[in-house]
Amino acid sequence: MSTENEGTAVPPAPSAPPVPVDAPAAPAQTPAGPPPAGSEGGGYAPEAAAGATGPAGPAPVGDWPPPPPVVPSYAGGGGGGGGSWGASYEPPQPKPGGRRRGLLAGVIAAALIAGAVGGGVGYWAAERGENSSTGSTTVSASNPADLKRDPGTVANVAAKALPSTVTIEAEGNNGEGGTGTGFVYDKEGHILTNNHVVAEAVDGGKLSATFSNGKKYDAEVIGHAQGYDVAVIKLKNAPDDLKPLVLGNSDKVAVGDSTIAIGAPFGLSNTVTTGIISAKDRPVASSDGTGSSKASYMSALQTDASINPGNSGGPLLDGNGNVIGINSAIQSASSGGMGGGSGQAGSIGLGFAIPINQAKMVAQELIKTGQPVYPVIGASVSLEEGTGGAKITEQGASGSAAVTANGPADKAGLKPGDVITKLDDSVIDSGPTLIGQIWTHSPGDTVKLTYTRDGKERTTDVTLGERKGDS
Repeated sequence: MSTENEGTAVPPAPSAPPVPVDAPAAPAQTPAGPPPAGSEGGGYAPEAAAGATGPAGPAPVGDWPPPPPVVPSYAGGGGGGGGSWGASYEPPQPKPGGRRRGLLAGVIAAALIAGAVGGGVGYWAAERGENSSTGSTTVSASNPADLKRDPGTVANVAAKALPSTVTIEAEGNNGEGGTGTGFVYDKEGHILTNNHVVAEAVDGGKLSATFSNGKKYDAEVIGHAQGYDVAVIKLKNAPDDLKPLVLGNSDKVAVGDSTIAIGAPFGLSNTVTTGIISAKDRPVASSDGTGSSKASYMSALQTDASINPGNSGGPLLDGNGNVIGINSAIQSASSGGMGGGSGQAGSIGLGFAIPINQAKMVAQELIKTGQPVYPVIGASVSLEEGTGGAKITEQGASGSAAVTANGPADKAGLKPGDVITKLDDSVIDSGPTLIGQIWTHSPGDTVKLTYTRDGKERTTDVTLGERKGDS
């Protein structure tokens, strides 16, 4: 797979259901005669209770009461089972006259109580109205500062990781450059990022790193590996309170694990996106899209977390906030490169990160010696896809031998024309896939290669050699 380094109006919300109006409780018994004028029943409730009893409203007069309102249909269906809306009123039978006076006194007392309550509510509402410039009553949420984000939540992970993530600006002597991301690798001020983020500033350009709190530091390139697409820069006058991000174990990552990406997509610093690991060991050959740079090869972690130009070099975190990869490349439907300019490629949910176990190994070598070391088999392979494996070419670069004399492949008996189909248990379907798999190892490691020659499958053990520096 060849990829590029990434270097509607919202529809209105549905209306809320009407707020039910509570009806005043009816007295145990109702006096004979028509109900008091102005009584209109009990408003409406979203669900009518099945088998409800008691008076339902005044006696109908002509078209009164009006037809019941239509019940809105929400998730649960809305209407109650068995109850009816606007049931006709049936006046109770008159009782013997002995209790009419006591009942009348009870009605008067209830009216006085209701009047007192109504007066109190009216005073409260008037007082609130005088102190409100909008005339509306709102409910405020608790202070967000009081909220506690549990460990493992995205908010908690982001809060801890953002202060250790930087936005990198690189500018070459020709004035060209771009924006990328990096993260604190150690307390000495080393920042881990992509090679293509800082490439413009390698030969005397300008380089700076800005933290999430806005503090900006000049930096310099300590070492860079074009093939791995890994670079280490160091802050000048680094602060004493640097907090390196915790490095996880990318070998233990499983498809479906949660991921959190932090970076500066299109120059928008401190952006956090989430997703999952959608694939592992994805063979990726990436470039910056200019055609002037050599490809980088990786056996990548694939994620659907949104990664865009400017996310390059930023950390890909697991659900516990540990770094499991360095965001490096995207597969896009359009052309583009790293940085924040217009017309660049954007995320379609296919992002690729360099596994942190490999990046850590490269970073340690860059800090120690300033140059990368690559494991090799000592043979030239075709970079064409669709060959059914990694085919050893008939001739090497610039007319050299395809198989280095006395090199690892030569000692293992490999010859031009052999097609390598597996490295240990990993299927090899092309030259870039083989290179990416080899580069997950270290020089001196022994691997088992499965290959075909003259239609027959064979296996051989190869002890990997080394190549220092980018060629």
